[in-house]
Amino acid sequence: SSGINAEYGDVCHLYHLLTKKHGIPPQFIVNMQYNDIAYNNENPNPGTIINALHGTDVYEGNMIDYMGETVNSANFLKILTGKHVEGGSGKVINSGSNDIVFVNFVDHGGPGILGFPETVLHVADLTRALGAMHEGRRYKQMLWYVEACYSGSMFDALSPDMNITAHTASNNDESSYACVLDEEMDVYLGDCWSLNWMNNTEQIFPNLEDETVEEQYEIVKGMTLQSHASIYGDLAVIYKEPISIFMGHGSKVAAGTPTSTLKSDVMYKNALQSQDVMLHYLRRKRSKSNDKEESKELDIQIRYHEQTEAKVQVILDKIGVEVTGSAELAELFKQKSAHIQDAECNKAVLSVFFETCYKFQSHPYITKYIFSLTNLCNSYKSEEVVRAVVRNCNFN
Repeated sequence: SSGINAEYGDVCHLYHLLTKKHGIPPQFIVNMQYNDIAYNNENPNPGTIINALHGTDVYEGNMIDYMGETVNSANFLKILTGKHVEGGSGKVINSGSNDIVFVNFVDHGGPGILGFPETVLHVADLTRALGAMHEGRRYKQMLWYVEACYSGSMFDALSPDMNITAHTASNNDESSYACVLDEEMDVYLGDCWSLNWMNNTEQIFPNLEDETVEEQYEIVKGMTLQSHASIYGDLAVIYKEPISIFMGHGSKVAAGTPTSTLKSDVMYKNALQSQDVMLHYLRRKRSKSNDKEESKELDIQIRYHEQTEAKVQVILDKIGVEVTGSAELAELFKQKSAHIQDAECNKAVLSVFFETCYKFQSHPYITKYIFSLTNLCNSYKSEEVVRAVVRNCNFN
């Protein structure tokens, strides 16, 4: 996890649920967090992270295996596939054919990509890794819970015959949403879908064996009003398994275990697309600032990002026209994010765009528009699209 408080809150909260409530020993969990929020200069309560209004601290007690620069897509795949990792705790998933694997990922996302602080995980690379794990019999069953914009695009081509099921916060063409705005700190404390599934898990505790993956999916889908919670892969076997198989069994609750159960009217008030949270934060901070220099600096940052959001749309229009040969045809590729047919092209094109134009980690709002590049990959050669990206980004 990296980025806004919401994402950290979700991950820290889940760590406590799994270890303190569900009885999973910490040595069986690999925890990756960039870890720049708890002691951030802008955190009014240093050393704490909360995941609900007036909630208890979920940061204390988190055993983080990888933080800072070790939180990257390459290390994530190494950990997942049981390969040696330099730095951090060195802990990886040394799983075998009888093991159950549960993966929870929370961060920014885009069409065919999941975000890390400085790198990107592409669907082409994830698909290869999962295929290798399946062929190598490195798990019995695997369940993914993924909180990210466009998260469905990472799994909508997942084979139903790999013993993998993926439950995502959104489908392949929409944002996920941040929830629970703390008006005093001006930050979102959690993500809507993540809070929904964790709240549901807490509500049925300790009877985790009484709710199946399918039942939790249907319940959470009904609770998630902003995006379309989706599910992919094996919808036959894993679908019918109790969630306790993946999340642990009910146990005696440790004292002080944090919870985040909220009424829906509180949770969804001011819910916001995750891509817009950064600008929202800057604008709210500016509206409250009484410091002349701070206000001036905030005005500069806000103006830069507003202009960049407009500029990136112009650049993408130019790329579309150059590749297709006409503005009318290019317009068709901007209508809606389509299913990714060429994952390697998507990787090549988006990698070049992030390198030569704008990084989506520092410009999260661009993921609202870059699906046009993904769509171009479905109809044109990778080299043509890459060439157009380089030409237009180098002159932006």
